[in-house]
Amino acid sequence: MSEKTRTKPRPTEAELEILQVLWNEGPSTVRAVHEALVSTKATGYTTTLKLMQKMADKGLVTRDESRRSHVYTAAMEAEKTQRQLVQHLLHGAFGGAPGRMVMQALSENPATEEELAEIRQLLDELEHNKRNGETAK
Repeated sequence: MSEKTRTKPRPTEAELEILQVLWNEGPSTVRAVHEALVSTKATGYTTTLKLMQKMADKGLVTRDESRRSHVYTAAMEAEKTQRQLVQHLLHGAFGGAPGRMVMQALSENPATEEELAEIRQLLDELEHNKRNGETAK
């Protein structure tokens, strides 16, 4: 299987926390990621280091070893990872029914007015595309 067609493994919850830091802060050392994580939860530096090394082995992050302190970068954009996770959840927990998934998400976590406006705009675009025989992006 080629590298292009191979899908990256789904990140664990702890790996997602590290990816969030890398997506928000950009390429970072283990120390910088650890400091960002420790502000919200108790975790040891060596735990962060080992997890990031495993993530590099799995292809979730890349590691630049050209400097003394290695710099890690998320291997996939946040949006691509989110799409992968949503597809897994949609088909695994909701039987492929996006409406059920959205309704469940919104009933548990009410959206802001701004988010509701974005959702309405997306629904309008999807409805327009469906009427005109266009496929969704």
